[in-house]
Amino acid sequence: MSQEHPFAPYVRILGKGPNLSRPLTFEEARDAFRLIMAGAVEPVQLGAFLCLLRIKTETPDEIAGMATAIKETIARPAGAPAVDVDWSAWAGKSRQLPYYLLAALVLAQHGIKVFMHGAEGHTAGRVYTAEALAALGLKPAASTAEAAAMLERGNFAYMRLEELSPGLHAIMGLKSLLGLRSPVHTVGRLLNPFEAAFSINAVTHPPYLGVHQEAARLIGQKAMACFKGEGGEVERRPEKPCEVHYLADGHRGTEDWPALMDGARVKEEALDVRRLKALWSGEAADETAAATIAGTVAIALKYSGRAATLDEAEGRGLAMWRDRIKGTVPGV
Repeated sequence: MSQEHPFAPYVRILGKGPNLSRPLTFEEARDAFRLIMAGAVEPVQLGAFLCLLRIKTETPDEIAGMATAIKETIARPAGAPAVDVDWSAWAGKSRQLPYYLLAALVLAQHGIKVFMHGAEGHTAGRVYTAEALAALGLKPAASTAEAAAMLERGNFAYMRLEELSPGLHAIMGLKSLLGLRSPVHTVGRLLNPFEAAFSINAVTHPPYLGVHQEAARLIGQKAMACFKGEGGEVERRPEKPCEVHYLADGHRGTEDWPALMDGARVKEEALDVRRLKALWSGEAADETAAATIAGTVAIALKYSGRAATLDEAEGRGLAMWRDRIKGTVPGV
């Protein structure tokens, strides 16, 4: 009889049926993904593992364990600057332009170091961060060392998953084979490769808010914020109230933010990324876009400890967008 593969127990834990299967513990999820990231599992095992996790929905312990294992494979360069905000951008935009990018750049221009990371190309018909950056005269970092240099120089850097973690990028690519969104979409948002003091991410489906919040706590994140963003990106929807799940000094909480404007928001007919530069420079004006950007900045300010109240955060967000240096994009 052949010897059992070392990864087989993890598949068995998840797949023994409705009465005997159970979620993985933090340690089991971490150790399972260590094997995956080391390339020590068979393709059939990886597919079964991902599908079983997806069917039952990932627990905070599983997400935290997987994120811990993945993060161990990402090299943080020596001498990297302290990062203030870790910003996930994993969804892509299909209804509105990626105004979240302008919000992150506003923070950068005001001296707050923002590292953004994301997956691209996994869903057709969406605008992703790299394309929007190009319209602003910026480019993604090709390595964590280059990202560190960009952060030092302009307070902002973005890395695509294929450069940040080629192994994880390959797993993301299995979506077209499995026909399912894998847990990697959730796990990747929690990587925080530069150990930023504060992390911010968003979800498409509200039930995942608590999962992100608790997983971040288990990983050891002290300050974070997560909310239902426009299209699943870290972007405030100004026409709707916003419930934020956060960590403050490692303690969980929720807070409700009121809508910023009246009326329904309509889908933009054409997502022309060149408009982002016109908005930044002031050549174009858009009240809804301005509210989106300032409102997103406000959430980052509040939960990173840079504003004490919602009103203060909203006011500072508006002022920072209004007072941006329109002739200069950070990092250009």
